[in-house]
Amino acid sequence: MQEYNFYSVIIGTELLNGRREDKHFSFLNKALRNRGLKHAGNFIINDDTALMERIFEMIKKDPKSVMFCFGGIGSTPDDYTREVAANAFTNGVLETNQEAANLIKDEFREGAYPHRIKMANIPKDAKLLQNEVNRVPGFYLEDRFFFTPGFPSMAYPMVTWALDTLFEKKQDKFTCEFKADCSENDLIDIMEALPKDLELSSLPKIDGNKKTVDIFLAHTNKKELEKWCSFFKKEMDKIGKKLL
Repeated sequence: MQEYNFYSVIIGTELLNGRREDKHFSFLNKALRNRGLKHAGNFIINDDTALMERIFEMIKKDPKSVMFCFGGIGSTPDDYTREVAANAFTNGVLETNQEAANLIKDEFREGAYPHRIKMANIPKDAKLLQNEVNRVPGFYLEDRFFFTPGFPSMAYPMVTWALDTLFEKKQDKFTCEFKADCSENDLIDIMEALPKDLELSSLPKIDGNKKTVDIFLAHTNKKELEKWCSFFKKEMDKIGKKLL
């Protein structure tokens, strides 16, 4: 099964100045986790074309990357995503996608002109993402770089279709969770002895003078997980650290 690193890029100055609250990260993060897929990074950025292009280029350099970009594919003067996507992924080449143009004209008739029809200008060789709300499509490139509207009602069905159609759900993982009555520093040697294919999360907490650590372990093999969970607890006992 191929491994992917999923990235989200959420574009909108209104998110950074507090005029709107982002909902895209939590939706995509949950959708990925439900499928056992890895959310490698999330970027919330303003409508700055140079910054957008740098983020796109950085993600493109990861050979395992998959990107979901939200926002900026409309027809207003501050919608830059289509142009920047072309600069980053298709050598600056935008073209009128005839299928997209027909969808926009069928939906809006004379209202498609002079502005809405611009949304049919997308990077060369892009494929379309169906819009269940008003038929104005999103688009994607190379089956791994996806560009959706900023409206959740439009974007989320596009994301769901892409994940269900183009990416195989990974095997469910078995998990082990416990709380240690010590500092995180006390457990580092134990953590370093764990195998690399064992998923580890260590979350320290401080409540006044009391320090605790929430440990989370996960593996696709139940017996392997049980072995290393038992190992962790036995090693804690050897150094006099207790479970809560």
